[in-house]
Amino acid sequence: MTALPSPPARARAGRALATLLLVLTVFGPISMDLYLPALPALTAELGAATSLAQLTVTACLVGLAVGQLIAGPLSDRFGRRGPALIGVAAYVIVSALCGASPTVEVLIAARLVQGIAGGVGIVIAQAAGRDVYEGGGLIRFYGRLTVIGGLAAIIGPLLGGALTAVLDWRGLFLVLAAIGVVILGWVAVGLPETLAPDARTGAGVAVIRRDIRLLLSDRRFVGAVVAQGFVYAALFAYLSGATYVLQGVYGLSPQGYALAFGLNSTGFMVFGYLAGRFSATWSVPGALAVGLAVAGVGAVGLLVAGVVHVPLAVVIASLFLLAAGTAITSPPSTTLALADYPSIAGTASSLLGAARFAFGGIAAPLVGIAGAFSILPLGVVTTVAVAAAAVTALALLRPTARAGVHASTTHLVTEGTPTCVE
Repeated sequence: MTALPSPPARARAGRALATLLLVLTVFGPISMDLYLPALPALTAELGAATSLAQLTVTACLVGLAVGQLIAGPLSDRFGRRGPALIGVAAYVIVSALCGASPTVEVLIAARLVQGIAGGVGIVIAQAAGRDVYEGGGLIRFYGRLTVIGGLAAIIGPLLGGALTAVLDWRGLFLVLAAIGVVILGWVAVGLPETLAPDARTGAGVAVIRRDIRLLLSDRRFVGAVVAQGFVYAALFAYLSGATYVLQGVYGLSPQGYALAFGLNSTGFMVFGYLAGRFSATWSVPGALAVGLAVAGVGAVGLLVAGVVHVPLAVVIASLFLLAAGTAITSPPSTTLALADYPSIAGTASSLLGAARFAFGGIAAPLVGIAGAFSILPLGVVTTVAVAAAAVTALALLRPTARAGVHASTTHLVTEGTPTCVE
């Protein structure tokens, strides 16, 4: 059985490093989650329309995509540690600037930069994981990335909902800056360089263009990236619209919304972990198909809720299935996209991450088209997005006659262990 290809050299893959890489995925997504319970209050204080206020979400998503596109190729050239330090430091500064924004337009611009800085951690975590893991260990690591993303999604809204009792939305951004300071210190003392100098790519735009052409010529890579982008479009539509649906339509308090969001994020975390274990021992494409099916059921439930009135429990269950399905698709999609490209894992990761957040950034404001008191746009956007993901997977991820590098991602039975080179 063919094992996943390995990079030419590996840094030590210990528990401390794995924990730090998981934490590096937090500070970008938590920028989305922490202030969501205060989004209606922010909208009122700044006198902004609902759709305009939701652009603060979109700007962060676009920034997360752009930041990964920038940081990925740079990390392949200069290593993982330097870009990580720069990204987290910039995040601390711009988070404080978000809290001082006098208008919604200034806040949108600041959120864009905040997202760019936050995207660095995501791409570094995925690429560094590819540096130090292989085989089943690699997909289990990506499963853990999904788990920590769900954990951040639980902690973020719960903390945000609790903090709204004593802080306004400006104070929440200062909390984000403080979180960034903690992560910056941890990175400074705990992140070694995981990409050996002889494994780095050459410099220049021409090299980056060559690597991107190589990736985009791979049908399976493109299929994994685009399918995951559509799934995350549905997820971020949920992130953007659920606060208005649950608070505006069903009358939940910010704390009640945070609890409902936390329940769904628990599903995201649990099912992401199970998907990592399931994919590593059985079928990567099979796990992706299961995730798309689960997310599709949740999306259709939201669509039905937009047409006829349903109890709150039905809406929460639909959101739970949508989040769980997204989590199930994440480890297999990441493995399909990155496993075959150890030497340009940063660039591959940047394209995958950019697709997730760019598609999400496009979808997020669409759920506010009918105002803050309608579920229908959320149902339509999520259903169309998951359906598009399924069509993409069917068209581009079908088994082919190609052997070799793709065999390992079609059926992973090797356990794979982290290795090291001193």
